Amino acid sequence: MKNFVVIGTLFVFVLIAGNSLFVVKETDRAVMLRFGEVVNSDIAPGLHVKIPWVNTVRKFDARIQTEDAPSERFLTLEQKALEVDSYAKWRILDVGQFYVSTRGNAGTAGSLLAERINDGLRDQIGARTLIEVVSGERDELMTDLTQDLNRTTASDIGIEVIDVRVKRIDLPDDVRSSVYDRMITERNREAQELRSRGEELAIGIRADADRQAVIFEAEAYRDAERIRGEGDAEATGIYASAYNKDPEFYAFTRSLNAYKETFSSKGDVLLLDPDSDYFKYLKDGLPLQ
Repeated sequence: MKNFVVIGTLFVFVLIAGNSLFVVKETDRAVMLRFGEVVNSDIAPGLHVKIPWVNTVRKFDARIQTEDAPSERFLTLEQKALEVDSYAKWRILDVGQFYVSTRGNAGTAGSLLAERINDGLRDQIGARTLIEVVSGERDELMTDLTQDLNRTTASDIGIEVIDVRVKRIDLPDDVRSSVYDRMITERNREAQELRSRGEELAIGIRADADRQAVIFEAEAYRDAERIRGEGDAEATGIYASAYNKDPEFYAFTRSLNAYKETFSSKGDVLLLDPDSDYFKYLKDGLPLQ
């Protein structure tokens, strides 16, 4: 009988101890409840004690969670429809508020977050053009949306939004062809403007090159004429100096050059008076001095 009492006592002790001790892992966050009311909103990791059958402990995964939002249709600034598929990374920040807002249900927290993401995307995309959403400002859009969400999610849901990303942006089938055609038209127009601008610059460059070529040719011709004139003047001076030193020899040399030019062609016929001054040196020769 005594053994049964000892065994029963040990069983009760183990049962009480098992319901009094609990462990919170490093990857978890926990709250303690007393008859459903939160009495400890953030229990640190480790071994803890609770009052059996009075306190209840709820544990939640504190690691980063992923909320994959369903694809939604949004309108851009120019009222173009886009199909946007997004996801968010989040984690519990305020355990007490998380439990109060969602009753500790991560699925409920994800649904609330998805609604806010869609509202934020609607506002951000509605303030931008199609080109800015697709390529130009996508990173800025995601950063602004994350900051806007974190202003309210911590106090309302008890979670922190780490990042929001867009997996895919598509045009709806009913507007895809018209948007593509408009984009092609705009690109062709921009290409034509660039070609026209390039042609205008090319014409200006060619005109300037032609003008400079005319100026260079005129300056070269001017310099050539000046040099030629200086050479002729110098040659004339040399001829005059030589003539003044021996006029008779100079006249003789000029006559020989004239004979050479005159009789260089066999087909020429000259009718001259044999007693003319032209044949003076042929008849008399060079006078000796």
